[in-house]
Amino acid sequence: MQTDVISKFTRKLLILAAATLFSSPVFAQQAFIELPKLQPGSGEPFAFMRPHYVIHQTEASNSAAPPSSAFSPSTIRHAYGFDQISNQGSKQVIGIVDAYDDPDAEADLGTFSKQYNLPACTTANGCFKKVFQTGHQPAANANWAVEISLDVQWVHAIAPQATIVLVETNSNALSDLIGGVDVAVKNGASAVSMSWTSYEFSSEGNFDNHFVSNTVTFLAASGDAGAGVAYPACSPFVIGVGGTTLNLSGNGTYQNETAWSGSGGGESAYEHEPLYQSQFGIPDDAGAHRGVPDVAYDANPTTGYAVYDSYGLNGTKGWFQVGGTSAAAPQWAALVAIANSMRVSSRKTNLLSTGAVLYTLSKSNAAANFRPVTSGSNGSCGTLCNAAAGYDFVTGLGTPQAVALINALVAQ
Repeated sequence: MQTDVISKFTRKLLILAAATLFSSPVFAQQAFIELPKLQPGSGEPFAFMRPHYVIHQTEASNSAAPPSSAFSPSTIRHAYGFDQISNQGSKQVIGIVDAYDDPDAEADLGTFSKQYNLPACTTANGCFKKVFQTGHQPAANANWAVEISLDVQWVHAIAPQATIVLVETNSNALSDLIGGVDVAVKNGASAVSMSWTSYEFSSEGNFDNHFVSNTVTFLAASGDAGAGVAYPACSPFVIGVGGTTLNLSGNGTYQNETAWSGSGGGESAYEHEPLYQSQFGIPDDAGAHRGVPDVAYDANPTTGYAVYDSYGLNGTKGWFQVGGTSAAAPQWAALVAIANSMRVSSRKTNLLSTGAVLYTLSKSNAAANFRPVTSGSNGSCGTLCNAAAGYDFVTGLGTPQAVALINALVAQ
């Protein structure tokens, strides 16, 4: 495994054995592989980002199928209602910004697509494009290869006709990743997904201008360490995406969602409350500061997603079951791409000020557009840590009812 910048600060991969979680054999003897949490005051520069995925289960590299407990594209599409929408993101570009290189990204996307009968997405057919932040191929990195596989494969799962532009940056330094965001926009992205975070820092607002672009929606994972605010999800020009635990019936029908304990969220220390939040009337705890996240999606690794990664992590390659808020952000980006595709077909522009639009739609008809998450927490800090009706600092406005929400976005 290649050594990245974070590991120079003595951060090593942790492999934690998990006890049997449920009596069902599906959940027996599973291992969690998780990156160590960045600790405030640890001396590690804020500028080095970490990806936000958690591996719940792996299969041997010669396995012909994903873990049996991992969600498939058809399961998720049905659960959130995407299978009721004929549009699949045609003529839209989704930007995925990640650090370092995954040399097998396109090939692994092919394996994933074949497994789930999705349309081929290749450089040759114009569906997939890999670009480098500075024009030079970065070093390969196993940690980030898993992140790249997750992002690319699940964007394609939700919006299989959208074009994917994977921007690989030279390192996981904030300056490089922000540069990658600019590259994604220059390559025509109408939705940009960022599955990486930093603890907040006093000068973070200086970077916010990179997320101000007409007709481009920026989305970021809120983090996987529980209560706490992360950048860039807390930028008022970014849609912060938190995490839930998705519960389905035996036949795959949606039952409910609870707040995932790992979902990042809270009140920003530095970013002011945007007008769309103050007008919405989010809880008093936020005061005059930005509340995070804005929305949510399944992110619990125990209800995680099938991902194929052949580059290998810690000696393991093949199929993984992966969760984390970085699984949620790209799927929200795919939702935005579908809405934009439908808008363009109706001779409208791509979405403008998407964050403000989401709050407007929640205020006007929350029951139709969002599924509320009213139970669960991400810590023991009272209101800031508890899911509740309306807006909360763990799951935001809730999770999408795709049919109603997308049609409402198109109508704006």
